[in-house]
Amino acid sequence: DEIPTVVGIFSAFGLVFSVSLFAWICCQRKSSKSNKTPPYKFVHVLKGVDIYPENLNSKKKFGADDKSEAKNKSAVPKNSLHLDLEKRDLNGNFPKTTMKMQGSPDLENSSPKHFAERKKDSVSPDSLKSITSLSSEDKQDKLGTLFFSLEYNFEKKAFVVNIKEARGLPAMDEQSMTSDPYIKMTILPEKKHKVKTRVLRKTLDPAFDETFTFYGIPYSQIQDLTLHFMVLSFDRFSRDDVIGEVLIPLAGIELSEGRLLMDREIIKRNVRKSSGRGELLVSLCYQSTTNTLTVVVLKARHLPKSDVSGLSDPYVKVNLYHAKKRISKKKTHVKKCTPMFNELFVFDIPCEGLDDISIEFLVLDSDRGSRNEVIGRLTLGSSAEGTGGEHWKEICEYPRRQIAKWHMLCDG
Repeated sequence: DEIPTVVGIFSAFGLVFSVSLFAWICCQRKSSKSNKTPPYKFVHVLKGVDIYPENLNSKKKFGADDKSEAKNKSAVPKNSLHLDLEKRDLNGNFPKTTMKMQGSPDLENSSPKHFAERKKDSVSPDSLKSITSLSSEDKQDKLGTLFFSLEYNFEKKAFVVNIKEARGLPAMDEQSMTSDPYIKMTILPEKKHKVKTRVLRKTLDPAFDETFTFYGIPYSQIQDLTLHFMVLSFDRFSRDDVIGEVLIPLAGIELSEGRLLMDREIIKRNVRKSSGRGELLVSLCYQSTTNTLTVVVLKARHLPKSDVSGLSDPYVKVNLYHAKKRISKKKTHVKKCTPMFNELFVFDIPCEGLDDISIEFLVLDSDRGSRNEVIGRLTLGSSAEGTGGEHWKEICEYPRRQIAKWHMLCDG
């Protein structure tokens, strides 16, 4: 009977001791938490505000004493924010104090010119220009800058072009105020080498960093070449927008010493507009076995802007004549703001041969409020002049061959 009693007494004392020890440990932890600064394990940098972790020895720690703070005061930047966690209240909040801006004598004495020179490495000239207010005309004229490098590899007999980046491009999308730029490059005058970069989404400062190597170009012919860069913005629903172009004649450029870094301002595209009412691309094929004429209306370009908004909604009427009498007519669909048709029509020829046959193309602007206006006219036939007669002669000489040509439109 004595042994169970002793065991029970020792068990009771042990339980009381364990509960007391656990309560004491909890109290100690709670008191240490209220007095100890929580350990920060991250580094956050946002617009000059630096918050340093406590465990980094090379950085300034939180809760430093007044002596160390006075010593390191000169080393801390003026625009940095130092948080003293020891001055927080019991709820962890900082006391409300009025912060005064202290001007640095160096910044007060330095002129804006010197300040811009200090930030030259981190701030580009284009970004400084974008900060200043520009008029609408200046913004339209500024098309950005293209950066690239040229190099010639004598061992491989290869001409190397690296398209690095473009800066300060205009926004072609008015809703998002951005662009989806990419670059097409062509080596003139032969136009044998045509390449293009990938499309970079929603940026006005695209960094392409793409290298194109052209083999089989002798170094002696480099001086006769010209590089043509076309800067475009991708458009998923219509024709891509042309931002501008850069033309680099290689005459006088020495590439024997190594890679040459270059930059050029992007200028407006030099569009060679026709003297008439625009141009139309059509393709014809005469099938002598079936006595049919296949007509494909492909696209138009340089059409005059007939709409008030500066755009036109074109469509094409195709009329087939036999001895000056219209025997058949077709028309394409209306294309909203873009002259890309790609529509095919097949006409039955009433007699053998194309001597008395002619075909007329009328390009019109669709307008619901009034009568559709004729933008331009094109006639192809044996009696037609210029490119119309030449195109007709070719399809007669080469039947069963689809032949496409650009034609200038005349007044309707």
